[in-house]
Amino acid sequence: MIRRYIGLLLVAISLLFTASVVAQETAPAAIDYTAWEVAATRAENLMDGGTASTAFFENLRSDLVDWRAQFLVAQTTNQARIDTIQAQIDALGPLPEGDATEPPAIAERRTALAAQLTLAEAPRLNATSAYNRADGLIREVDTLMRDRETQQLIELNPTPLNPINWGTTLAALRDVALSLNADLTSRVSNPSNRDAMIQTAPISLGLLVLGLLLLLRGRRWMARLTERLQLGAVRRGQVTVAFLVSLGQMALPIIGVGLVGTALISTEMIGPNLNELILSIMALLGSVFFSLWLAGRLFPSNVNLDAALEFDTNARTALRRIVVAVGFLLGVGTVTETVASFNEISPANRGVLLLPIYVGLSLAYWRLSSLLRGSRAVDDGSPGFSQRIVGMLAQALMLVAVCGPILAAIGYLNAAEAIMTPTALTLGLLGVLVALQAPIRDIYAVISRGTAESAAESLIPILINFALAFSALPMLALIWGMRVEQLTEIYTAFWGGFRVGGTTITPSTILAVILVFALGYTATRLLQGALKTTVLPRTRMDAGARNAMTSGVGYVGIALSALIAINAGGIDLTALGFVLGALSVGIGFGLQNVVSNFVSGIILLIERPISEGDWIEVGGNMGIVKDISVRSTRIETFDKTDVIVPNADFISGTVTNWTRGNTTGRAIVTVGVAYGTDTRRVQEILLEIVRTVPGIAAYPEPGVDFLGFGADSLDFRIRAILRDVNTLVATKTEINHLIAERFVAEGIEIPFAQRDIWLRNPETLFQGARASVTQMPPDGEPPA
Repeated sequence: MIRRYIGLLLVAISLLFTASVVAQETAPAAIDYTAWEVAATRAENLMDGGTASTAFFENLRSDLVDWRAQFLVAQTTNQARIDTIQAQIDALGPLPEGDATEPPAIAERRTALAAQLTLAEAPRLNATSAYNRADGLIREVDTLMRDRETQQLIELNPTPLNPINWGTTLAALRDVALSLNADLTSRVSNPSNRDAMIQTAPISLGLLVLGLLLLLRGRRWMARLTERLQLGAVRRGQVTVAFLVSLGQMALPIIGVGLVGTALISTEMIGPNLNELILSIMALLGSVFFSLWLAGRLFPSNVNLDAALEFDTNARTALRRIVVAVGFLLGVGTVTETVASFNEISPANRGVLLLPIYVGLSLAYWRLSSLLRGSRAVDDGSPGFSQRIVGMLAQALMLVAVCGPILAAIGYLNAAEAIMTPTALTLGLLGVLVALQAPIRDIYAVISRGTAESAAESLIPILINFALAFSALPMLALIWGMRVEQLTEIYTAFWGGFRVGGTTITPSTILAVILVFALGYTATRLLQGALKTTVLPRTRMDAGARNAMTSGVGYVGIALSALIAINAGGIDLTALGFVLGALSVGIGFGLQNVVSNFVSGIILLIERPISEGDWIEVGGNMGIVKDISVRSTRIETFDKTDVIVPNADFISGTVTNWTRGNTTGRAIVTVGVAYGTDTRRVQEILLEIVRTVPGIAAYPEPGVDFLGFGADSLDFRIRAILRDVNTLVATKTEINHLIAERFVAEGIEIPFAQRDIWLRNPETLFQGARASVTQMPPDGEPPA
């Protein structure tokens, strides 16, 4: 336990040291405000014109972001000096009110400090003004680019359903092929290009052969190895190894595609358009191999392997085909967009080329939606979280399958592309997240040394999956059209923090608070461990006092750690005073019972009227004190059940502590004898019995009292002091056994209650009995 706390302490110290080094490295540098003025004026003029290209505005925005980052850092310039001067001004006291004047020396000192403060604040004020200007220009650029994206999204092109465009599209494709052939022919006929190709022929041929080998055989090799590992996955970690090996099914063919493409491009016979076409074909093959890998991981063809969702064999086959079809169509769309970017292809021709692709994607989405709605994500049929997610995904796919082709058919090609292509990419991202669940559980099983079943039921893998899903949100935003600059803006705003009163709380502030609190918490636990195991056992304090001391040190240490951490983070507690004061009123009314129990717990730890291990009785509950916390006390009854008693009951109620200070106690046993028995003889016998019982103290001597004349017996009471009250029940049991045995030997009767019953007017009962006998029917006949 102590080693773990020491490890946490070392990690916290290293993180704090790293944060301090980073803070020192980001010291504000001098800023050329003249250059900034020129850049800002130029940006404002361009914004007023609004005729520059989108790429130009992206570069302009990047420059403005760099300026803004410099101004943000410069806002902390001279902060320590400003705080020092402000503290000196505050030490002079407030300005005199009314016509009162302050001494000339103080007034002169105040004026000098005010001038110094103005001079020290000048760089920060300049940086703040420039920061606001740069931030405003960045927002203007974002607005302009957003408007352009909206206009592009709703741009209406000629409908691809017009038959006139079909013939022109075929003619345009023929022109593209002729253009590529002419370019290739001219390059082949060029002697310098042929010489370069001959020089690079060995390298190109080697790359081509190796690439074709990986392209044609690599996936098959890795698939066999992966299936062998999966079928024999009985040891921890083997599932992860199989997953890593399965990546070769995708990586090796894609590497082969890259080698083949590199071999073709290195021949120096490839023109710019053909180069782009080859790159798009490489992207097509990469998309196909990725979809093949993903389909195999999510819906394996071997029925002995587990799938991510429960489907029968036919559904698995259909799902694999759909995944591969979506990947293929997505790659074909990339090739089509590349061809459409050539000069020979018009917007009308582009629509004719893209519409079949969108129709194919629509059919795949529709079929996938139908299969997902029939999935059995939960065994009990209840609408769990996974089932709801799958249902929402199925509905979204159905909506996209309907809207995408309709938009493309009307002519809104950009709008159709904005929903069809991101949907395919989103499905791929979600598929990867689902495929990662099995290796994550396996890795957790390896670390925790548990079984696969225990890892599947554990919370940690689920939290890791949620963290992965959360980390995938930026990628998902990029897929659906958010620009990198917009994500950067969100990131900048996040690290800029928020203001509470006069304090700015940033992620670095929160990190500093967490680190300092972790240091204090770890130091507190180490101190508690040292006190509990080393210091306090060598004192004369009992176990209850030692536990109270250890608990008190823990509470004080945690409170001090929290205060020091808040101050270390630069959070001004005075700025939060009004908010905390307002909250304390509501908390005081809503949590008064909790506060009462908390204060009572502190009183119990200080006064210690009860300690752990005491036998107590409170509120009708009797048992052994097992734990005392600040809110409640846990008592284990003699029935071996735990009773949680609020600490306020110990302060406001009556508590019986049977073992406080010492373990001595008194046992009371009562017994009755029959009337006519010699009472003095009975008293002598009872004294002899109680003196022979082990565990009864000789002083004070046990006693026997003749209580009086009961309704059925002569009553006696035995009084005895026990050395250990914890043996009360056993001692009383032994005394009762001895009394029964001795009374039998002495012929003494232990009476029991007897009652005489007197019947008034018995003749009435006899007459009623004779009448009932007379009315009984003869034998064999039913009663009337």
